Amino acid sequence: MLVSEILAIKGKVLYTVAPTKALAEAVSVMSEQDVGSLVVFDHGRMVGMLTFREVLKALTTAGAGWGALNVADVMLRDPRSAEIGMEMDELRRVMIDNHQRYLPVMDGATLMGVVSFHDVAKAVLEEQGFENKMLKNYIRNWPAEADDE
Repeated sequence: MLVSEILAIKGKVLYTVAPTKALAEAVSVMSEQDVGSLVVFDHGRMVGMLTFREVLKALTTAGAGWGALNVADVMLRDPRSAEIGMEMDELRRVMIDNHQRYLPVMDGATLMGVVSFHDVAKAVLEEQGFENKMLKNYIRNWPAEADDE
């Protein structure tokens, strides 16, 4: 399965934020939209990712003043990204090796979406379900062997 197929299952909604926005505003968007990450864009170019991991680190280090920080102060700069034609196995390896639960998917300089570990797990379940159904159908319709006489 390709990353493009995972995005097709997931849908095409994208959430982005500017690096100059207050962290509190970004967290509000993440909460309202029920997403674990925002892609950070500056002048039409991806410059980072904000995930709940960076938010928790900011809470720990800044204490009560966390909300006044800018997104740029805490974001993951220049995150690793996936390519639209990447195979799912390679995608999982990139996520694990780079310790990123969320990967922006790029087609050149264009953001196509964000893939999460949840999206990958859902795609694997759907793929396995389809394969299981096809195998059961094949077994049910197993061709009868001709009598060898």
